[in-house]
Order: sequence, then C-alpha cells, then structure tokens
Amino acid sequence: MTVAPSAPILFFDSGVGGLSILAPARAMLPTASIVYAADSAGFPYGTKSEAEIAARVPALLGRLVERYRPRLAVIACNTASTIALSHVRAALDIPVVGTVPAIKPAALASKSRVFGVLGTDATVRQPYVDRLAAEHGADCIVLRHGCAALVELAEAKLRGELLDPAIARAALAGLTDQPGGDAMDVVALACTHFPLVQDELAAAALQNIGRPLTFVHGGEGIARRIAFLTQGQAWPAAPSPGIAVFTRVDDKVRALAPALAEYGLGRIDQL
Repeated sequence: MTVAPSAPILFFDSGVGGLSILAPARAMLPTASIVYAADSAGFPYGTKSEAEIAARVPALLGRLVERYRPRLAVIACNTASTIALSHVRAALDIPVVGTVPAIKPAALASKSRVFGVLGTDATVRQPYVDRLAAEHGADCIVLRHGCAALVELAEAKLRGELLDPAIARAALAGLTDQPGGDAMDVVALACTHFPLVQDELAAAALQNIGRPLTFVHGGEGIARRIAFLTQGQAWPAAPSPGIAVFTRVDDKVRALAPALAEYGLGRIDQL
C-alpha cells in the first residue's frame, strides 16, 4: 500500500506524557507530519479500571484514525498499552506501536540486581509487568510503586506551574522504603509522563538516599520501532507544525500551548 508523504504519525496518550515518546521519534524522523492526541476528558488513566480503558482507548483511536488518516499509531502511554493494545490492534487497519515498561533495559543496567518500576497504579499491577519481570529480571529484586501524583506533577510542569519537590521525593520513597530498596540503583520509568520530571526525580534521589539513581524509559526504542515500520515510505520534504488534539479543551490545555510549541505542535484541535 502506498502511503502519502503527508500522512501523519499519530501519538496517543491520556495527557502530555507521550511527548517523551514524540521527542525521540521526531529527532529520528524530522520531517514527519505529527498528530499528538491527548484524552484530556478521560485523564488520568492510571486510576481508572481496566474495563474503562479497554473500552475507551480503541473507540477514541478509531475516531482519530478516521479524522487524520495516519500511517501509523503510537499508544504513547504505558497504562493504555498494557491494557488496551490488543483491542486497538484488532480495531484498526494500520500498524500500532505500544509502549511497554522498560524492564529489560533496567535489568541490564542494574549492577546491584535491585531495580524499581515506577508507574501508575494501573500499570504496575498488570500481569504483563509480572511477565516482563520474570523474563528479564529473574535474578533481580523488582520493586514496584504506583504514583498518580507524579503524573499531575508532569502536567503542571508543562503548564509552567511552580512544582512541589515533595511529590518527587514521596514517589521515590515508595520504592526506596520497601525491603531491599536501599540497594536499588536503577528505576524504570513505566509511565510516559515520568521522563518529563526526570530532573525532579534525580534531585529527589540525592535528597532521599544521598546518591544518584539511573533512570531508564522506552522513548528511544519506540523511535527505532517507528522508523523500522515506516522504512521505505515517503516523507514531506521539510518539517511542518504538528497538531495537538484534545478530547476536551479548557484553560489547563490552553496553558500547555507554549510547551506544545517547543515539541513542534503549533495548533490545538478538539476531537
């Protein structure tokens, strides 16, 4: 099937977390047309039930694909990917890339053989995480913690708001205070929002435990996967401003406009 050069790549998340996936993808494919979709009316996903997410995400992506005709869709959200990826793939007739917790790179990077998985409550309780931990971290202590407040912190940061450093400290303490947590040396950021507050988490590590931690996430791997799946396809000759589409546009969304522009998203639409 021939793909038009203007056909965009669609990135989907509950909020702005997927920008941590968009950034490395745009660096690898600089002239790609981009549609970034955020389900602001359903945000946040991490506190929702599996049934809600499994029903909501495929329906929204179906509407987005119908409107924007992308060449490929990226579920740039760990929670939505671990719950709804198979449903989305069954519903759409384009390639769909999911975002999985970076447990394999965390296990490879850990010298102490103790690493953490920091995500949303919905992600860290998934059997999929159990399988990844058993496959790649069988010789490791794998600590998990879900933190909804850190998702809100990332959203606030991109709106330019003053941040409370206690939120990042409490998120990390959820891992380091567990048995074995004092030996933890690597943290897999299993929510796409969390790389956006990696600097805050790094500062919290120095305050909480007095030493740095290594943080890993899946952005670069997703970018490579997108490049592989679109190999040989035509792209625009020059980059153009992308579109950010939200399921609800309110003052909080409008406050994101400067940050979205930094990621090459020059227009806000409503679905």
